[in-house]
Amino acid sequence: MSLWLERWFWSSNAKDIGVLYLIFALLSGLIGTALSVLIRLELSGPGVQFITDNQLYNSIITAHAIIMIFFMVKCMPAMIGGFGNFLLPLLVGGPDMAYPRLNNISFWLLIPSIASFLLAKRKWSYQQFCYPPLSGIQSHSGPSVDLVIFALHLTGVSSLLGAMNFITTNLNMRSPGIRLHKLALFGWAVVITAVLLLLSLPVLAGKGITMILTDRNFNTSFFEAAGGGDPLLYQHLFWFFGQHKVYAMMSIGVLGFVVWSHHMYSVGLDVDTRAYFTAATLIIAVPTGIKIFSWLATSYGGSFQLTPINEQLFVSGVVLANASLDIAFHDTHFHYVLSMGAVFALYSAWYYWIPKILGVDYNRSGGKTHFWLLFTGVNVTFFPQHFLGLQGMPRRISDYADAYAGWNLVSSIGSIISVIATWLFLHILYVQLVKGKVTSRYPWLIPRFHYDMLQTYLIREFNSLEWGLSSPPKPHAFVSLPLQSGFF
Repeated sequence: MSLWLERWFWSSNAKDIGVLYLIFALLSGLIGTALSVLIRLELSGPGVQFITDNQLYNSIITAHAIIMIFFMVKCMPAMIGGFGNFLLPLLVGGPDMAYPRLNNISFWLLIPSIASFLLAKRKWSYQQFCYPPLSGIQSHSGPSVDLVIFALHLTGVSSLLGAMNFITTNLNMRSPGIRLHKLALFGWAVVITAVLLLLSLPVLAGKGITMILTDRNFNTSFFEAAGGGDPLLYQHLFWFFGQHKVYAMMSIGVLGFVVWSHHMYSVGLDVDTRAYFTAATLIIAVPTGIKIFSWLATSYGGSFQLTPINEQLFVSGVVLANASLDIAFHDTHFHYVLSMGAVFALYSAWYYWIPKILGVDYNRSGGKTHFWLLFTGVNVTFFPQHFLGLQGMPRRISDYADAYAGWNLVSSIGSIISVIATWLFLHILYVQLVKGKVTSRYPWLIPRFHYDMLQTYLIREFNSLEWGLSSPPKPHAFVSLPLQSGFF
């Protein structure tokens, strides 16, 4: 037992901490999914269905949003903390992260963070992102909002420590021959995301929610209109932090810092401001188009099989860059970006790397079934909400007119399909852990023409370093620093 405690509670090994991040993100995602099902069950018909207290309904909305954004998808836990911790040291050929103990504390800060958030219980409801004046002392006079702000502060510190660790690891821990030009694309994505976090997170954690805290407890008026403040200032601070997280490549990430107000077209911005943010957002379409068409060209020129990895597709709300159209379409695309963008990307990474992480393979047919079930579920859930928005149904309310009942019922059925898909995913994971067959070091390897598998393994011609290691990699993956050829 003592060895088990030492490994999982005190470990500074990046692979173990990455597994802890993945477990934490999985549990947080299940909690957030359960809350979303409660929301959809209440909205399955007009009038009161299950939740008689509107304050409780609004609290569920807020809890769902914050758990999914800050404890699963966006800041650190899943993609960056989980897969990044496990894979980045392997990709750069390093023995571990640059600061192993800092890596440990950056994970364990998440535990008191989510505990503080859950302790706040149901005494808060301020939409999704602590918007004032709903998060102000007049609307919520108890300590619950302060607990939520404390939780977000801890999450912010955790993400900042992790970001500094990833950047330092990438710059200082690369083996000879692994230049930045030769680093795997996932390594680039992790480091760029870490830079974006490091530059933007202090704006939210250090300024935005801290200013709410002082407004609530120290009689300042940053967001109090009666005292000369402006509630819209918080939206500017939040979206400066939140906007560019959807951009994880360099040119798009830089441009992401100057387009945050395209989330705020409907708040009453002046014409010149809306014109600028429309133009700046449309400019992002240039590097984004290059990226998308590069993917399509690569797929067209190559040979690939339909697997749970390359079936993960997503749809985005590019048309909402136009300020005029956004007035009509505002709030219609948000879950398409997250559910069909971020979450499907997480499942793609999971199906791609989980044989390497666990050392056992999963049921490929089950993975494909999971994809199609989830793809159907999220589309049936979120596509009808475009129609409801165009018909005039407001968001974040627990009741609505009878005219909206049809599409709301369809949307709620879609959420049930998504839950079935999630249960299937958990079953696939359970079978993989209990009955999974031992996998090779590179389960996705397809030998070239005139090559057999033995020749390919001897040549060690892999896309990146982690596939040359055993599955799962040993705690100390490299006996000596790998030397990669410098010719390519």
